[in-house]
Amino acid sequence: MIRQSSAEEKSIPGTRSKNTEARPLVITPKTLGAWPLPQPEDDDDKEARGRVLVVGGSTEIAGAVVLAATAALRAGAGKLQIATCRSLAPHVSMAVPEARVIGLPETKAGGIAAGGLKQIEAELAGAQAVLVGPGMVDEAATARLLRNLLHCIEHTTLVLDAGAFAFLTATPHSLARLSGRVVLTPHAGEMASLLGVEKSEVEARPLQTVRRAVAELNAVVALKGRETLIAAPASRNVYCNRAGNVGLATSGSGDTLSGVVAGLAARGATPFQAAVWGVHLHARAGDELARRMGPLGFLARELLAEIPPIMAKLNRPRTRLS
Repeated sequence: MIRQSSAEEKSIPGTRSKNTEARPLVITPKTLGAWPLPQPEDDDDKEARGRVLVVGGSTEIAGAVVLAATAALRAGAGKLQIATCRSLAPHVSMAVPEARVIGLPETKAGGIAAGGLKQIEAELAGAQAVLVGPGMVDEAATARLLRNLLHCIEHTTLVLDAGAFAFLTATPHSLARLSGRVVLTPHAGEMASLLGVEKSEVEARPLQTVRRAVAELNAVVALKGRETLIAAPASRNVYCNRAGNVGLATSGSGDTLSGVVAGLAARGATPFQAAVWGVHLHARAGDELARRMGPLGFLARELLAEIPPIMAKLNRPRTRLS
């Protein structure tokens, strides 16, 4: 599998020098065309396209892990594994027949018990990307699981979303040993909790907030909003996504985004590239649905089928997409 280095970013149009104060760079088809995603060879098998492990779900929110896992495949990952509550596993397996589904012990609150880590340790070692958080509602159990899981992550990209953020609020320095191989996708409310500030402060100072989050958490951060800002520890650049529309503010939309990011990382994109591309693909999918169906009422699961054709158009140098 091809792995891109962070040095590639220097060739992107608009990248600023070290002596220039970095202002947000708007993501455009030209930007992405100059930063193409890794492409498999014609004779590559599914292993060469990367493996994703999605850990999530609860008895209350089973669909979140289905959305995220399917999105990872739509982004081009080759193999998919899902680890979820034992009582949900047969249903998730039917909903995502392309995946291997692992049933984990449950807590009384309907979440994944920390002891479930033993069942997925081998899968952690073999995955190129691991996504944790979609649909996880038992914060205490999730924190215990993540605390142990972080010690098992070596060279894998880790994407954290939703239920995983409560753990970081209590242990903000826990990601330091992963050297920036983590992607976080919080909205303004989640970011406020992560940094211990008011939501209004995040909304008033998004650029300063995302830079602070990157510095304190040592992770790639995509601060979701009408304009989503993406920044990374190893770069002076902050990217700004202005695509998308209010229809994306719907249940399950964030799960879909995190799955796309994990899928891109599995196929060889760096964490920063996966976040920048993932945010824009997700937004463009929403724009396409709004154009065909109207600005409100499309569903998060309908975003999934839009990802491959948009990705194909964007993943060519100097491509144009209106």
